[in-house]
Amino acid sequence: QVQLEESGGGSAQAGGSLRLSCTASRYISNLPRCMAWFRQTPGEGREGVARLSTTTGFTFYDDSVEDRFTISQDSASNTLYLQMTNLKPEDTAMYYCAAALEYDFNCPGLIAAAYNTWGQGTQVTVSS
Repeated sequence: QVQLEESGGGSAQAGGSLRLSCTASRYISNLPRCMAWFRQTPGEGREGVARLSTTTGFTFYDDSVEDRFTISQDSASNTLYLQMTNLKPEDTAMYYCAAALEYDFNCPGLIAAAYNTWGQGTQVTVSS
């Protein structure tokens, strides 16, 4: 059973930066192939932010974070990252790391229902 744990959230000023980390459980040798970051604000559904195919390096970003956020991985430590720069107040949300374990070939898009393993979330708050 893969377990994911996020860290690195916190508070930042608009224009600032934060880096989120997501560590996969130590009982697996590699990150799951299809990984993504989502975010959620109170009363709203989970919004896809960025996704990564850990085997091909393919990345995809939501338009709202394109050119500001970067998703990446460190295979040696089984860690997924989300580098966030030029933060905006509208980036304030709970951020979740997710894996889609049931996809053998192409990874799914940024649709929350396609991802079946989630971390507990880390809060990001951006003030103006």
